[in-house]
Amino acid sequence: MVPMQSKLHQTAKDAIAAAKSKGHVKNEMTVHVGGFGLCGIPEQLIMALRDSGVTGLTCVSNNAGVDDWGLGLLLQTKQIKKMVSSYVGENAEFERQFLSGELEVEFNPQGTLAERIRAGGAGIPVFYTATGVGTQVADGKETRKIPFKGTEREYVAETGIWAELALVKAWKADKAGNLIYRKTARNFNPMMACAAAFTIAEVEELVEVGALDADGIHTPGNYVDAIVVTKSEKRIEQRTVREG
Repeated sequence: MVPMQSKLHQTAKDAIAAAKSKGHVKNEMTVHVGGFGLCGIPEQLIMALRDSGVTGLTCVSNNAGVDDWGLGLLLQTKQIKKMVSSYVGENAEFERQFLSGELEVEFNPQGTLAERIRAGGAGIPVFYTATGVGTQVADGKETRKIPFKGTEREYVAETGIWAELALVKAWKADKAGNLIYRKTARNFNPMMACAAAFTIAEVEELVEVGALDADGIHTPGNYVDAIVVTKSEKRIEQRTVREG
């Protein structure tokens, strides 16, 4: 019996180096980065990717973090060439680079973005959706009328997204790479983990194989190539309080 190769790495830097050694960290690549706002972001992996020095990145992420955290760190160093996102309103540096023409942006309706990533992982190159028909979202894209649910309406073609690298954040993992996400962190992370040539999971807790309830696993370990255990820094994107 051939022993299973360990997926565990001591630091985020080591995990990024492992991906680089296999050709999955390089200039001009597409990278999925999980999270919603500052919840469920692979914060230590983002910093390790920044420190790797890669440039010309196309980052696929629901949003672009804030100025000094998350993907905002890669924007500070101008390592991101293009953002594929659905919301970017919390990052002043993003705004500056976009308005000055330094950064290319591809906006997507949030559900469409999620489905494009899921489709990429499922091997679906093109799908049709009614979302965005008749708006700027459909500019330059194929549209066609399709009978569905007893009626015919217009749909716009959207492409699946496949990335060279996926950086995801999970709550728990076992040593085989099976992942469980916690609450809001179970957003873009699961579909991104399945839609890349190399997936690294940043996790808060590591357990032995068999310790996780099989019915509760969100991402099977066969999609995960590397694991790193980190201590999360919990930040609040917008702190809202009321007067006492």
